[in-house]
Amino acid sequence: MSKPIQGAELLGDLPEEEFRIALHQAAEWAADYRSSIAERPISAHGQPGDVSAQLPPSIPKLPVPIETVVRDFERLILPNLVHWGHPAFLGYFGSTTTAPGILGEMMAATLNVSAMTWATSPAATELESVVLRWLRQMLQLPDEFFGVVYDTASVATLHALAAARESLPLNIRALGLTGRQDLPRLRIYASDQAHSSIVKAAITLGIGEINVRRIVSDDLFRLDLNALKLAVEHDRSAGYLPLAVVATVGTTSAAAVDPIPEIAAFCKAEKIWLHVDAAYGGAMALLPEGRQLMEGVSEADSVVVNPHKWLFVPLDFSTLYTTRPALLREVFSLVPEYLRGDAEKAETNYMDYGIQLGRRFRALKAWMVFSAFGETGLVARVREHIRLARLFATWIENDNDFELLAPVEMGVVCFRAIVADSDDDNLVERTNELNRLIVKSVNATGQAFLTHTVLNQNTAMRIAVGNVLTTEQHLAAVFSLIREELQSQRNTSNSSASSTSSDSTRILVNPEMLSR
Repeated sequence: MSKPIQGAELLGDLPEEEFRIALHQAAEWAADYRSSIAERPISAHGQPGDVSAQLPPSIPKLPVPIETVVRDFERLILPNLVHWGHPAFLGYFGSTTTAPGILGEMMAATLNVSAMTWATSPAATELESVVLRWLRQMLQLPDEFFGVVYDTASVATLHALAAARESLPLNIRALGLTGRQDLPRLRIYASDQAHSSIVKAAITLGIGEINVRRIVSDDLFRLDLNALKLAVEHDRSAGYLPLAVVATVGTTSAAAVDPIPEIAAFCKAEKIWLHVDAAYGGAMALLPEGRQLMEGVSEADSVVVNPHKWLFVPLDFSTLYTTRPALLREVFSLVPEYLRGDAEKAETNYMDYGIQLGRRFRALKAWMVFSAFGETGLVARVREHIRLARLFATWIENDNDFELLAPVEMGVVCFRAIVADSDDDNLVERTNELNRLIVKSVNATGQAFLTHTVLNQNTAMRIAVGNVLTTEQHLAAVFSLIREELQSQRNTSNSSASSTSSDSTRILVNPEMLSR
């Protein structure tokens, strides 16, 4: 009989009772956090390095009691976060978390299975297929669209464009790109409002940043079809090979929708892969009154929709649908001998459709959210967010100090404060600086979180309503705060202007500006 090894107390997991106590405390903490999140400041006021400076420079030599670790989390980590789940967090696209999603994440972490093949996790594989089918039906995509779950739309788009590249007779999977003289320059086309992930995908796939052609958008921030046609015609005459067009349903800045039916018809005629980025706007397909915004998407070769943006699944959960899954599989399927036995047990093994081998059990949280809310609950929440966004837009339209800068069809509102003095040669820059400063000042209060963007050279304040906790009262408080900050900036400007000589150029004065 062998002797017990020295330090046996360091083996195994935490003692069961200790874990059980910590788990109950964590559950209470999560519930308390959600119920009181509106009372927290949204953003931290620290500086880079503040958190790391208070943590050990190297791993502790001896085990730290779990209760000490939890206390350090509450003392160091929690106060230095941006609380995306706050009902007044209106920046980016509100990736809200929900109670069933939290439960799903906890259960998935407990199970810790890898959904790479059916054999390694039958239920995870089949639940992923079920969730993908449910979502496809809600999006009203034809049955021929095969779905795969990834982490983000950026990764989904990368995979779609890899499949598009494989559709060309270039044999890139086998031969690669380097050292070849027989390859034409490939081109990808997207509007000047399209997401930056397209460029990152082009860089990763060896296509190159310069070969993403940014097509001008129209007055409503939609891809200009005539400009697209001219760009493709020019590139073909120059010997370039069009690879794909990326159209968008719900652009990042203004939630604009490209003319998908016309783009789809053009791509079909030109034999160009059409990928639709509906990461945000795809949720509109659930609403009878919103389905026209997804018109033509069924003609695409691939489409990405992110339930973690507007369908209430916690980060991360992105879905890619394609009518050409065989191409996706041709790019990424690689079965080493140690997986061959497992891989042969089922027709669908999701490891074959992406760069990952190990895959999180993401479908569990989506299944729990979709089941707990039901289609009617999802529809009601999306519809309420649109109502709130349009209500906010009416406040903007009825206030002479502000103006809308883009139509409001989804949960995004782009607007700006107006500089009252209209006879200034520096009016555009003054107005842009004013709006940037308002966003910065609002965020510094910790009471709300906005982002800004640029539309037609105009800096816009931007809110995105997508949190299940956000109510009309939260938006009213945010609008009041924006007005207060506008008045504060005007007071600062007037005070500074009165202290300058009469022949000096009048600008919106702020300490940061004076240092430039």
